[in-house]
Amino acid sequence: MPIEHIRLSQTARDQLITLKRRTGIQHWNVLCRWALCRSLAEPTAPPALNLTLDSNVEMNWRTFGGDFGDVLWALLRLRCHNDGLPSEEETLAQQFRLHLHRGIGYLVGDPRSSDIAGLANMGLSEPPAPS
Repeated sequence: MPIEHIRLSQTARDQLITLKRRTGIQHWNVLCRWALCRSLAEPTAPPALNLTLDSNVEMNWRTFGGDFGDVLWALLRLRCHNDGLPSEEETLAQQFRLHLHRGIGYLVGDPRSSDIAGLANMGLSEPPAPS
């Protein structure tokens, strides 16, 4: 079962506000879906962080995933399996939060996210090589 409630850190909220302004995408959930997919596309696992989920941005799984909720959850489960992690609900929830926050950071830091066309182009190309 997917996570019931999703809450973000204040830093992620601020980054999403920047992304909303740049891209014109007004819904948190759409940007968060992009962010999750961006992080899942990375070959490395996200670093283990102690996230402080202190912002007022909160949504339920149905809002986050929309019509793609089952697919997104399956992708997360597959990624955890490929990373050698257990498929326990707590592990999945923690990995989801780590991937989501890492993905938001990647999106806001990528110069291609200057508009919606650049964001779409990101999804069609390979991730940039680490510098």
